[in-house]
Amino acid sequence: MASPTVTLVTAAPNPAVSGQSVTLTATVIPLGAGTPTGTVTFVVSGGPTLTGTLSGGTASVTASGLGVGTHIVTATYSGDADFTPSTGTTAVVVLQASTTTSVISAPDPSTLGEPVTFTATVAPVAPGTGTPTGTVTFVISGSGGGSFTQPLSGGTATLTLSTLGAGSHTVVAIYGGDATFLPSTGTDTHTVSPGPAPTTTVLTSSANPSVFGQPVTFTATVTPNPPATGTPTGTVTFVISGSGGGSFTEPLSGGTATFTTGDLGTGSHTVTATYSGDANFAPSSSATLTQVVNAAESRTSLSSNPNPAAAGAPIDFVAFVEALPPGDGTPTGTVTFTLTDGVTTIPSVQPVDANGFAFLSDQMLTEGDWDVSAVYSGDANFGASGVSDYTQVVTGA
Repeated sequence: MASPTVTLVTAAPNPAVSGQSVTLTATVIPLGAGTPTGTVTFVVSGGPTLTGTLSGGTASVTASGLGVGTHIVTATYSGDADFTPSTGTTAVVVLQASTTTSVISAPDPSTLGEPVTFTATVAPVAPGTGTPTGTVTFVISGSGGGSFTQPLSGGTATLTLSTLGAGSHTVVAIYGGDATFLPSTGTDTHTVSPGPAPTTTVLTSSANPSVFGQPVTFTATVTPNPPATGTPTGTVTFVISGSGGGSFTEPLSGGTATFTTGDLGTGSHTVTATYSGDANFAPSSSATLTQVVNAAESRTSLSSNPNPAAAGAPIDFVAFVEALPPGDGTPTGTVTFTLTDGVTTIPSVQPVDANGFAFLSDQMLTEGDWDVSAVYSGDANFGASGVSDYTQVVTGA
């Protein structure tokens, strides 16, 4: 007749922490002579079912991956030819694993406006294993800091800021914990180098070369030198040499400043743009730009009154000289009128007035068709031009 047995079950370590393996041991005690053989089946609530073989009356198995909480372990001895089955139970407690949180920043030190990336790494403390989840809250002291919560991914969380002011900033990374891992905290110190970040100023012209009277827009673009970022503020001073030049200060908007002028005289002008700097960005000057202003083209038109006219009657000739776009302004100099009927030639040089007109008045011509030309001489700012296909008709008296 088979002897009865008693099965005792133990767990070690107990309590365990999340990720830690637990060894379950069943001891089958015979209530009679001999040593039980066979197998023991371990059923873990919320966990695996495992089978161990008795050796010397004991069987051991290893349970892994047990979640946080209390697990009831039932160990059932199968019995053999000499011993009857029996069952024993115990409870295994699995606690949240401790963690460590570390935080670093890069680059460190940084410059004003430079993006800084803070990285928090959360790891379990042995014997705990696994990858913590949840969030990390970065608390950064000082100007441009604050509290920022970021998700964990693969055990790390990152935060990038470009708002930190100059000086030392205390950085605290607070891991909030999850169902499996306990909270933890890490600290670091980040330094933003004092003083403004260096800048570069680039100067361009809207039209180069241009012509006299043509509006030209000079644009200065100010950017921080990498790795600094941000938008410089303040003013830019444009210094232009030569006729119509001078010093002109304009505000920056969105990192650019512009100055427009149509007053530059003909010739070459050197132009520079100097950024004033602000609290965060250092001054800088552009390379010298050479602006070339050429003479504008002109156009001359001719009319007379009366036409036709009677022989011996006074006739007035008018030439009008104007700038051709994109040039602008009023030409100066002289207009040469030439009147000829093929036999007689009458030349006359007349000045151009402040409105661009030149007059040849009170001409009394003989009967016939007279060819009339008006040639503008040009000046420092306007090229020459003329008209030569005008006919003055003179009838008999």
